[in-house]
Amino acid sequence: MAWVQIRLNSTDRMAERISDYLQEIGAVSVTFMDSQDTPIFEPLPGETRLWGNTDIMALFDAETDMQQILTALEHSALLEENFVYKIEQIEDKDWERAWMDNFHPMRFGERLWICPSWREVPDETAVNVMLDPGLAFGTGTHPTTALCLEWLDGLDLSGKTVIDFGCGSGILAIAALKLGAKSAVGIDIDPQAILASGNNAQHNGVAARLQLFLSADKPADLKADVVVANILAGPLKELYPLISQLVKPNGLLCLSGILQTQAPSVCEAYAERFMLAPVEVREEWCRITGKLS
Repeated sequence: MAWVQIRLNSTDRMAERISDYLQEIGAVSVTFMDSQDTPIFEPLPGETRLWGNTDIMALFDAETDMQQILTALEHSALLEENFVYKIEQIEDKDWERAWMDNFHPMRFGERLWICPSWREVPDETAVNVMLDPGLAFGTGTHPTTALCLEWLDGLDLSGKTVIDFGCGSGILAIAALKLGAKSAVGIDIDPQAILASGNNAQHNGVAARLQLFLSADKPADLKADVVVANILAGPLKELYPLISQLVKPNGLLCLSGILQTQAPSVCEAYAERFMLAPVEVREEWCRITGKLS
């Protein structure tokens, strides 16, 4: 079936209302995209985070009279006068297959590969984590996740315990276990993340060594040899007392989800108790690592 797409530029304040209206007038789907290509992180439960400048893409049946759609939008008072838009025909294709073709096995460090389930494993002798994109809250494609995976790959995790704070898909905890960690704990505020982590651990054969807790339910005395927290700079600073208490004496800490401009303030928060290594930067994102002093 052929489709026609209209792309509008709006703001985060109006995007939801415009989306609802587009569906009322016949759109079969509506997608939001950051017009400035700014990364967005997983929202809290019940929250929808949008970008400051948001492109709205609505898909209609190819037989739709798009002039009528434009007229309806002009009279809706939801968009500015002379609003910017683009209409284009979308070719009929196997969209699921096209989406799957975009994902390939990715290597992190010397030993570790993250592989979609529908791709052949490039190296049977490597450490292979099977993880499909989707509601996975992190599959290694973002620089912050990549930085954490490479750091884990560079450690000797034999016999170590690991905490993945803000576990999302469980990718960091699962990678640590397959890299040799004795056991791991995943912590998140979102029940969906706990479910995703559990399912992914099961698919990778490490579920028996992974414990999962909602943040409010974690044990009070929980500590680990290695703690990884790939979340955001603000929460990392606010949660310094909690995160620092999770690290055993002489244990290691890895923090990410931090823009390069935010690194000094995060380092300042953790320097009191940790001997910090030089900040690692990639594509304006960075990783902060240290040892509990």
